[in-house]
Amino acid sequence: MVSESQLTLALSKGRILEETLPLLARVGIVPEEDPASSRRLILGTSRPSVRLIIVRPTDVPTYVLHGGADLGVTGKDILMEQSGSILYEPLDLRIGRCRLVLAGREGRGQAGAQPRVATKYVAATRAFFAARGQQVDVIKLYGSMELAPLVGLADWIVDLVDTGNTLRANGLVPLETLMEISARLVVNPASWKTKHASVRALVAALAEVVEAERGVQ
Repeated sequence: MVSESQLTLALSKGRILEETLPLLARVGIVPEEDPASSRRLILGTSRPSVRLIIVRPTDVPTYVLHGGADLGVTGKDILMEQSGSILYEPLDLRIGRCRLVLAGREGRGQAGAQPRVATKYVAATRAFFAARGQQVDVIKLYGSMELAPLVGLADWIVDLVDTGNTLRANGLVPLETLMEISARLVVNPASWKTKHASVRALVAALAEVVEAERGVQ
């Protein structure tokens, strides 16, 4: 049974996990086992009152919203797409940083009157073009986004970009930046109230670490 003071923190697999663990270590939270190799679904930590679950980035908001976790770490891109989730978002952790960009084939000029845009970020793409008063056909894809303009499936793509190497390798160039993306700490609204002291203390400690890291950059 989980005690009232026990906190469960949902972490995203992959790059964000790798960058989150050092932040947690700075506030005295270290997994008892290596998340990359452990087969356990719930990991204890060096702080008995905090335990970790490691899930897909897209599942973090679901676990937090429905009480499977009190807090979570996931990308702002995920949170934008799941805009129906009513979660507190008290802290930008400034890790997992990249850009959500509109990209297209180099030297192809403007697209037609109603361009086709391939993306898995449907909500963010529609909001971006709606704000500009431009109609587009949004085609949802789940991967290999750069292929769409090359085979004529779409005029443009909207995707996350870090170095831009994949775009360049496929003859694509960034056209506009929709948003700067980073990982955010999110909190279950009920946990914010019922475990207020514990949650606020962890948020405050992480905020201090993030601010200190920002100061040395």
